Amino acid sequence: MPPNRPSDFEQQVLLAVWRLDGDGYGASIRDELEQRTGTDVAQGAVYTTLMRLEKKGLVQSTLADPTPVRGGRAKRLFRITAEGQAGVQAVRRAMDRLWDGLPAPESPSSGSA
Repeated sequence: MPPNRPSDFEQQVLLAVWRLDGDGYGASIRDELEQRTGTDVAQGAVYTTLMRLEKKGLVQSTLADPTPVRGGRAKRLFRITAEGQAGVQAVRRAMDRLWDGLPAPESPSSGSA
């Protein structure tokens, strides 16, 4: 069976979760996305997407120990699954095939002013 191919925003969330290596929770995942993409991301969009990805089996979540900083509430930590990794890698391979033979993107410092 081919890997589940996530949508564009699902890919971004999966990659952020993967980078955070099991320590990612809603706010840290949003921060990672905003830092890496340079765009504002709605917290609700992140949580909705994480829940959808978990239903699809592309991420798993666990509850961390409650902390006083969070008023005794536990963080829900997310980890990418093997199926999630396969999904983003399948999309990357497909995109690489589409980009094959096209000019490489210019780096920001080499663009014309």
